[in-house]
Amino acid sequence: MPRRTATMLASTLMLIALLCAGVFIKVPYAEMSPGPTVNTLGDHGGEPVLQISGRKTYPTSGHLNMTTVRVTSADYKMNLVEAVYGWLAHDSKVVPHDTLYPDGKTEEQSTQENAEEFSQSQESAKVAALKELHVPVQSWVIVSTVVKDSPAEGRLHAGDVVKAVDGTAVKAPGDVAKLVTKHKPGEDVVFTVVPAKEQAAAEKANRPAVKTEKVTITTRASDDEGEKRAIVGIAAGTDHTFPFTVDIKLADVGGPSAGLMFALGIYDKLTPGSLTGGKFVAGTGTIDDDGKVGPIGGIEMKTVGARDKGAQYFLTPADNCAAAAKDTPGGLTLVKVKTIDDALGALKDIREGRTSDLPKCTAKG
Repeated sequence: MPRRTATMLASTLMLIALLCAGVFIKVPYAEMSPGPTVNTLGDHGGEPVLQISGRKTYPTSGHLNMTTVRVTSADYKMNLVEAVYGWLAHDSKVVPHDTLYPDGKTEEQSTQENAEEFSQSQESAKVAALKELHVPVQSWVIVSTVVKDSPAEGRLHAGDVVKAVDGTAVKAPGDVAKLVTKHKPGEDVVFTVVPAKEQAAAEKANRPAVKTEKVTITTRASDDEGEKRAIVGIAAGTDHTFPFTVDIKLADVGGPSAGLMFALGIYDKLTPGSLTGGKFVAGTGTIDDDGKVGPIGGIEMKTVGARDKGAQYFLTPADNCAAAAKDTPGGLTLVKVKTIDDALGALKDIREGRTSDLPKCTAKG
């Protein structure tokens, strides 16, 4: 066999062997890719994404699309060939497995956590939109979760309304931790609460909750390194009562990143005219009750997914701007926003054709 032919044959066999080995070699990585994007002003699965009753609504036009990221499952073992392909591909991103599933978190645990964050983001989107419209929303501090095997287990319950701690009125979730940590581990702390069942009954009957209970709990030391804090083992959150019904119908989506787009969709349906002026606007970002927009993960995948669906503008959390601007899909304008007010201002510029006035993302932020 001629030397040149033998060399080519050996090289081919070597390449085949390397590819075969790559298929069987598992690596500790996971893949992110563009997920579905849904118009919050439109329908999904045969019904409107935003359903509002008890308040006048107005026709809308254009798109206010929320965006998602698709990720490989927690138990999927990526091989070396897939990882290399993902690293080279434009429309996917390979990241360490622990980035998506930290501390050995299972897919079921991650799904549950994402569902809870998604539910909370919907509540905050409603509050932010209604505050922007100067519609009163009643809010109160609740027990959001109770840690298993903690001092509070069996004494406090998720949904209990926290009125006071040691007789001091509670006005925000952060007040609970501040008042508890004034104690030393082993000391008693007294919670004044409206039990969750009483609160639910009061809401159903459209009356104020009147029944309160005092619950005494002995604190224990936190697991922190260094100085130990007094804790009881709960997380505090916020619940609301709205003057009319706003339902968000969107299955198989998790996480908090659609908050901004839900808030804008709600605002658009409750106000005359069109926020977008008929344009295709997509975006992402968490939102809190006061309308502050926060950063999200997978920004590069979300911009690709939005542009593939036809988006012209992408509302981008300010803290994600630098990453998003590094590889902006052609034809997509990244608009920097820090608050719902920023987003509404940008949408006004877009529908009135003043695109040169838009605060655009750059590689510096």
